[in-house]
Amino acid sequence: MKAIVFDTFGGTEVLHEAETEIPEPGPGQVRVRVRAVGVNPVDGKIRSGIMEAIFPTTLPAVPGGEIAGVVDALGEGVDRLKVGDEVLGWSDTGAYAQYALADAAVLAPKPAGLDWTHAAALPVASDGADRVLDLLDVKAGETLLIHGASGALGTVAVQLAVARGARVIGTAGPANQEYVTSLGATALVYGEDLVERVRALAPKGVDAVFDAAGKGALEDSITLRGGTDRIVTTADFRARELGVVFAEGPARRSAARLAELAQQAADGALVTTVGATYPLADAAKAQQTSDAGHNRGKLVLTVD
Repeated sequence: MKAIVFDTFGGTEVLHEAETEIPEPGPGQVRVRVRAVGVNPVDGKIRSGIMEAIFPTTLPAVPGGEIAGVVDALGEGVDRLKVGDEVLGWSDTGAYAQYALADAAVLAPKPAGLDWTHAAALPVASDGADRVLDLLDVKAGETLLIHGASGALGTVAVQLAVARGARVIGTAGPANQEYVTSLGATALVYGEDLVERVRALAPKGVDAVFDAAGKGALEDSITLRGGTDRIVTTADFRARELGVVFAEGPARRSAARLAELAQQAADGALVTTVGATYPLADAAKAQQTSDAGHNRGKLVLTVD
């Protein structure tokens, strides 16, 4: 099968297409014929080597962990899925490939009304948004500041926080202000004088901060909160030295919750935005765009 592989850590130039063996599912696993792959900022961080302390990587490696596709083979003991099922979820073996293995327990059925690219945009963002909102204990009536509100994670986090009854102030680039507003947030351009501009919108202060951008907003967030309490980042590796919680790794991966949100997305009740698509062979270009940041929604690889 065709797969994108890196044999050493480095920039996007280390990514290359290779012919690899089609994997065989073990107990509890299924093999998925991949149709679309979500490209996440963590993919580039793992490729660069800076995530080794958190996610040790055996080389050569296939990047990615977010897939949508068709069940192709069943491992021993799998009875909740069958060959031919259309699914979305997380991969155990790297997702930038024509075939990937996945734990059957963390795959959700893909609704008929949800296309492959939008299905691949959902697992990581929905899991991360739910997890951080729970860590922050966001409640109805509170004001939540989200940095990176126009990205794939921010897009879902804004909507889930609003659904909890929170008021959301979302930072994003100038070109994404209307988009963030359309999600239900009060949009704000990131950058200079952020503290003063947030205080003008929320004179009583913000109750919690979700940093999905990792673009140096933690100091301003600490100032706004008057300390490090109820600030969580998924993207800024300076978190520990500043005393802020860094949300590491996929903590839950609930197939039931993913199925619920996938149906909402299919029904139009939850917005999932695909910012750009790339063929599998252009994975390096996709990661270059992801590494640069400031993207709207999810970048997705399509797999023939």
